[in-house]
Amino acid sequence: MTFLAPPTSGSRIARALLLLLLPLKLSAFPIGRYPEAGRFIDRLTEEGFPRAELVALLKEAKIEEAILRAVQRPAEAMPWHRYRKLFLTENRIQEGVNFAERHRALLEEVAGRYGVPPEVVVAILGVETLYGQRSGRHRIIDALSTLAFAYPKRSRFFTEELRHLLWLSREEGFDPLALKGSYAGAMGWPQFIPSSYRHYAVDFDRDGKRDLWRAGDAVASIAHYLQSHGWRKGEPVATPIAPVPGRLVGDGLHPPEWTVGALRHAGVPVPARFPDHLQAMVVRLEGERGPQYWLAFHNFYVITRYNHSPLYAMAVYQLSRAIRSRLHEVHPDHAGRGTRSTR
Repeated sequence: MTFLAPPTSGSRIARALLLLLLPLKLSAFPIGRYPEAGRFIDRLTEEGFPRAELVALLKEAKIEEAILRAVQRPAEAMPWHRYRKLFLTENRIQEGVNFAERHRALLEEVAGRYGVPPEVVVAILGVETLYGQRSGRHRIIDALSTLAFAYPKRSRFFTEELRHLLWLSREEGFDPLALKGSYAGAMGWPQFIPSSYRHYAVDFDRDGKRDLWRAGDAVASIAHYLQSHGWRKGEPVATPIAPVPGRLVGDGLHPPEWTVGALRHAGVPVPARFPDHLQAMVVRLEGERGPQYWLAFHNFYVITRYNHSPLYAMAVYQLSRAIRSRLHEVHPDHAGRGTRSTR
């Protein structure tokens, strides 16, 4: 069995916490073994969370070795040609078309309000949870407790997410012991982590609860998230280009520093349909037959705010194009109504 290596700082506390995991397969959370848990309880108590309720909830949490293994093997570590095959499948494309047809009116209303094309929202749902069909099997409180207190490398981040989970549960009337999602604590059809849920989820159907396990709130919350991170209505996402010098290639995770005009001047073969003022960057991905080069625009960067990976953004983009194309074949008068192409 493989466990996470201690962080590079080599702190004794980190090593001790990791050693404590060795005998634990799936057991009730031992608050006394984790000093960080005690400090967490003190902090939330100072914020007004009832201490007795908090202690009772944490005692129900479990440390899961499967979560510690999974967090060390993210799919985004794959080369692009393997990653792409996970999401650009006939089933995922057709299920996306089916979802878009079932929820056409909803998607058009959301696109009108937030300016995000329907196919992009649908593609994110497709990549995240196969349109709500696979929203996760781990209890969120187990995932976040495990990563907050037994994974020193990201303890600060996941401790904050655990805090958001507990406050979110009180705000929305959720049972924090019943919520299920991913090994990293993401939940609902869009797979929002608790902080994103609190900040970006919307009650689109106006039933008094932001419920990301329902189509209306899930679709609108994705669009709201992208709009909040700077989505530009009518602008493209990406387009393939011929190979360019390595000095012009970016990582896809930072806002574009070039304009199309500047890239043209530097020798990048940008298609004529893209105006000079658009912000853009060159992204290189590992294809089966060698590197692939793409011109990625501002909206590509916005998609990486949802998941910090150029592979993720490209999978969403290509799935969105496939869904849009299939919809256009079936309903040429309806596909993408009210929005411009994402390319």
